[in-house]
Amino acid sequence: MRLFVAIDIDPEIRGRIARFVEGMRGFAPEARWVSLPSLHLTLKFIGERPPEDTEAIKRALASIPAPPAAMSFQGCGFFPTPRAARVFWIGIEAGPELPALAAQVESSLLRLKIPREDRAFSPHLTLARAGDSRHPRGGSGRPGFEKGDQPNSRFSRLQQKLTLVPPPEFGRMTANEFFLYESKLLPGGAQYTKLARFRLGVSGDAPAAASDG
Repeated sequence: MRLFVAIDIDPEIRGRIARFVEGMRGFAPEARWVSLPSLHLTLKFIGERPPEDTEAIKRALASIPAPPAAMSFQGCGFFPTPRAARVFWIGIEAGPELPALAAQVESSLLRLKIPREDRAFSPHLTLARAGDSRHPRGGSGRPGFEKGDQPNSRFSRLQQKLTLVPPPEFGRMTANEFFLYESKLLPGGAQYTKLARFRLGVSGDAPAAASDG
């Protein structure tokens, strides 16, 4: 099972992002744009784990005593740099509660021998990846430079368009829960299923059940 931990996005914010993407998609038609109904803020990518590990992961995440996290969705940019753009993203500004939650997720899973991320937590929403012949699915969404990154013009028209419009603002929300997701890679793109819900501000021995979606 391919697992990750993430926060869902409020419908109002998702709608504003959808309208923004509608206006920008045509300036990077060859990019691989994400499926907006499944947009989420990743706290931790766990990766492939055997199904029998799932219950232990749920128990570890349910024990996290973290408060709700307020955040603002605004601005956009490119990873790793505009000149060597591989990813188009939306920025997220938040107080200390959000990185603290990500750190607690890391610590709780480390006890299950799930390795820490090798880069600092950088909250953002990936909107599009610039695929090429080597990475037709769009390549990695990681912020930093990776092997093979080099100057390119795959997002150049989009970058020119963005210089002509104000920095986008999509709204604020407070995350009161987070989820354990399963990701299945299908020919039409990734399919995400919520396996468990964890309420922020509440800790206990068992997570609340979450419907698939």
